[in-house]
Amino acid sequence: MPPESFNGHSLTGELLRVMVCPPESAGWNAPAKRAAWQELAFQRVPDFAVAQKQHEILCTLLRDAGAEVVRLPAEESLTLDAVYAHDASLTTDYGMLLMNPAKNSRVAEARAHAEFCGRLGIPVFGAIELPGTSEAGDMVWLDSQTLLVGNGYRTNLAGIEQVRRLFATGATGKHVEVVAAPLPYGAGPAQCLHLMSLMSMLNEQTILVDLPWLAVETVERLKGRGFRLLEIDYSERDTLACNVLALGQSRLIAIAENVKTNQRLRQAGFDLRTFPGSEICINGAGGPTCLTRPLLRREPTPPTRVDGC
Repeated sequence: MPPESFNGHSLTGELLRVMVCPPESAGWNAPAKRAAWQELAFQRVPDFAVAQKQHEILCTLLRDAGAEVVRLPAEESLTLDAVYAHDASLTTDYGMLLMNPAKNSRVAEARAHAEFCGRLGIPVFGAIELPGTSEAGDMVWLDSQTLLVGNGYRTNLAGIEQVRRLFATGATGKHVEVVAAPLPYGAGPAQCLHLMSLMSMLNEQTILVDLPWLAVETVERLKGRGFRLLEIDYSERDTLACNVLALGQSRLIAIAENVKTNQRLRQAGFDLRTFPGSEICINGAGGPTCLTRPLLRREPTPPTRVDGC
């Protein structure tokens, strides 16, 4: 497979290829797996039929935007959480960087990603190992050479240092700066709080943020780099308003339930498409970025200024 079949140093370039894990592949239709919903911190027993329908709507939006959608196959080792395909691996320009999730039940997902993406011709670039823990929901590309990594309950300092070493010694070409970003305590270690729960790149100059929950040093870093920060409506924090997927060219996918934040995005000039996320997103605390593992994006070009941002 030619090198242009995968890359990974952008969250805002035009999305060309993306991996998803349908609810069926993650066992949402299996009574034994569904019975673990409380242990996995879901709000209620998952409704497979509703989740599957909502996931299909998302996949249709992705295809309509021009992306090829590939589906991770079912595996016995996968849990309900595997539907949130973003977290177990990070696609880079050099191949897949396999995560070591702090949530032990998710560790097997990294191997499943490696095996499936290997069949697509995407090599493994590296893997995080204990004592390091890491989840890609904590990793935000500010540009192609700067990776901001949230330091919290899911990604620890040992994991961040391994990411830094891998990019320093295992990669060729452009230098990648790996910057640690402290995360707040939030609701505590039992709840999922990723860096991408608090910020979503919308285009190369604009970030959607949950500003009060970001650390001061992170906010100052973003402002110092000239980013425009667009705030969510805080009444929609618990329904994942800050979790928005960029499709490139100022096109976005968001959860339909977050009406107020979605209106702000439209007023800011973004082309916003939505899907219902009551079951597939809000129940398991994972939005559209969580549901998708981008494999290939077109290199972004400097955007036209978006008024209102």
